[in-house]
Amino acid sequence: MRNCFLAMASIAMLFSSCSNDKNEITDENQSKVDMSDFYVYTDASVDEAQRLAEGRNVCHSMVNLNRQLNENPELEKKMYDVEYHTRLFKATNKPGNGGGNPNGGGSGDVDELPIDDGLGIINIPVYVHVIYSNTNENISNAQIASQITVLNDDFRKTNSDASLLPAEFDNDITDSEIEFTLAGTYRHSDSKSSWGTNDAVKAAYPPISPSTHLNIWVCNIGGGILGYAQFPGGSLSTDGIVVGTQYFGNTGYVAAPFNGGRTTTHEVGHYLNLRHIWGDGRCNRDDFVADTPKSDAPNYGCPSYPTVNCKSNDMTMNYMDYVDDACMYMFSDGQRNRMRALFAAGGAREDMIN
Repeated sequence: MRNCFLAMASIAMLFSSCSNDKNEITDENQSKVDMSDFYVYTDASVDEAQRLAEGRNVCHSMVNLNRQLNENPELEKKMYDVEYHTRLFKATNKPGNGGGNPNGGGSGDVDELPIDDGLGIINIPVYVHVIYSNTNENISNAQIASQITVLNDDFRKTNSDASLLPAEFDNDITDSEIEFTLAGTYRHSDSKSSWGTNDAVKAAYPPISPSTHLNIWVCNIGGGILGYAQFPGGSLSTDGIVVGTQYFGNTGYVAAPFNGGRTTTHEVGHYLNLRHIWGDGRCNRDDFVADTPKSDAPNYGCPSYPTVNCKSNDMTMNYMDYVDDACMYMFSDGQRNRMRALFAAGGAREDMIN
């Protein structure tokens, strides 16, 4: 009986050891990270279909995520690991300078201070794939350059429209210290007039060095879709973002009210692990960012301030909402911290800076 007990104890210790090795979660770290609210599947597939039926232009990233989760049972665990790393990064790094009052700017606003992560300015090299079936879709180099400029202005908070920010969110707007450099442009003439959202354009024209470069496909998506992105944790063979031709950049072949280059800013936000500002649910859903107030649905057009949902003022001007390009002009400190966690040691996009 004693030998049997010892054998069972040894087996239990082995399983315990294997479990710790596999998850790399120590007791100390486990106490710092609460994953109880984490989710991946959303109601986006139904909600976005309804919005399209209403004639709305939408981002298809969350619907695309639902599809990828259905097709790849391992993706949910990978996204869990990315989220765990993000929360551990935030829990074990101290805030740096700036960020304002930790108690917020009023009206229930919560502040999240920017983390001093020691990473400095992060530069992301970009490959742009232009897929065109007519002359208009073969956009100019000037249009491509304008989009890179918009990305840098938006992510570095040098955009002039940031001055429109309501005082309530003065303590939240941030410089993400992420920059973008055009590494190359690839042009492909193709008779296909509409590419849809099932990654067909990526299969036809695969990404180049996706572990170290952001790949952007510019093409006619069709169906009222502005763009869609892949979240960190997905397959490298489809990693990157897709943007409709007329919503890329702010000059040339662009269409109002999405002619300010902010569709690409929005989709790059998803690529860097940001959810929609309303959490793709109702008031009980969150985007995992403390300083973006909860909301129950996207905003459109150019909303007046304040716009109240879920007993707080919506941050309608955040890049991760659905408002017109002219009326979105900020990321928050909490969003900055989420994005930069990807580039820290062990992060899903660490290879981009090494």
